[in-house]
Amino acid sequence: MKAIASKVVSSLQKGSSLVCADNSGAKQLQIISVMGYKGRRRTNPNTGVAGLVLCKVLKGNEKVRHEKFKCVVIRQKKEYARPDGTRIRFEDNAAVIVDDQMTPKGSIIKGAVAKESVKRFPLISKIATLVV
Repeated sequence: MKAIASKVVSSLQKGSSLVCADNSGAKQLQIISVMGYKGRRRTNPNTGVAGLVLCKVLKGNEKVRHEKFKCVVIRQKKEYARPDGTRIRFEDNAAVIVDDQMTPKGSIIKGAVAKESVKRFPLISKIATLVV
């Protein structure tokens, strides 16, 4: 996992709801835990764009419903800053389901993908339709 230069605000906590942006069969996801989070006692684990999370499927196909998957966050509603001074935000919180080798499970991503998540996980860019 590569480091990114942007100052991404960690606005997604454990229990946050996400839209599944790929065609893997899942529709709505919920964050169970944040991978690699080392925090202090009584703090909520949180993440932002290009974060790796463990999610469970709330709505979707009966094959994937109530299953747990690793996901990469590709969009967030909360505004964050890029190194060139621009600020960016999206209209929803969205993630893509990946496997252990960080290969996306689906074959196409619906909607825009943040540039930070493409830099950190290059295999996402192969199936992305729009990178912002």
